[in-house]
Amino acid sequence: MAGVSTARRPARLNSRHFVLLAGALYFGVPMVASFLFTVLVPGDGPDSGWNPSAYGRILSADGIGASLGLSLTLAAATIVIVLALTLPAMVAIRLWAPRLRPVLEVLCMLPLVVPPITFVAGIKRTLTWQEPLSATPLYGTFIAVQDPSFPVVLVLAYTVLALPFVYRALDAGLRTMDVRTLVEASRNLGASWPQVFLTVLMPNLRSALASACFLTLALVLGEYTVAALLNYETFPVWIVWRSGVDPQLSVAISIFSLALTWLLLLALSTAGARRKDMA
Repeated sequence: MAGVSTARRPARLNSRHFVLLAGALYFGVPMVASFLFTVLVPGDGPDSGWNPSAYGRILSADGIGASLGLSLTLAAATIVIVLALTLPAMVAIRLWAPRLRPVLEVLCMLPLVVPPITFVAGIKRTLTWQEPLSATPLYGTFIAVQDPSFPVVLVLAYTVLALPFVYRALDAGLRTMDVRTLVEASRNLGASWPQVFLTVLMPNLRSALASACFLTLALVLGEYTVAALLNYETFPVWIVWRSGVDPQLSVAISIFSLALTWLLLLALSTAGARRKDMA
């Protein structure tokens, strides 16, 4: 038996190496090609050849600050709302209604089934209701949620789109802890419900909360369809618009934002591994 397991182990390692190599090629080749596009200028002019000046123009690009600031603000608001909706609901179901857990899971997974183009079409159709409601107080609400300086409608849309990722991240964290025991012990010691959430549950869910926040941030910084069809200039929409004016700069900003996202993910996974080792 030992000889059989030893003989099978190299094949298993080779298959893993093949999968890793295929994944590296799948993601690495487009990245390398994009990077070469940003630093190689064709032609025989003085600026031809190796020219990484596109990366030097990132910070001075017209409109990047406003679009990036809008996306980061929308991401922060989305994170607060989606966590405020999902975390109390998931804890409540684990404590008092465990049979409703599949129902909550299905509801949170539904955004993965609905195509984004269909989702945004429904939003646009709903926003057209403001004309029949012009004589009611709801008219002002429809106008307020579409304010270009802070479009609440995008926050609501991103909250729905982030539900599956946030649910999975929090569910993985809650599975590693005995929620009922922690809550009952805290309540018996005189802790209020806000204290239970802030000082007992959330510290034990730091890794899960960080994963949920990161996934939501990545979603907002990369979402294009909803913002473009609703005519808001978020960071992805600005990148696509910039590609028609300065393609090299647009690709350089995309590579820079993608590299920053990967670094955040690497830092998050490293911090989570260190906390597990310390525990």
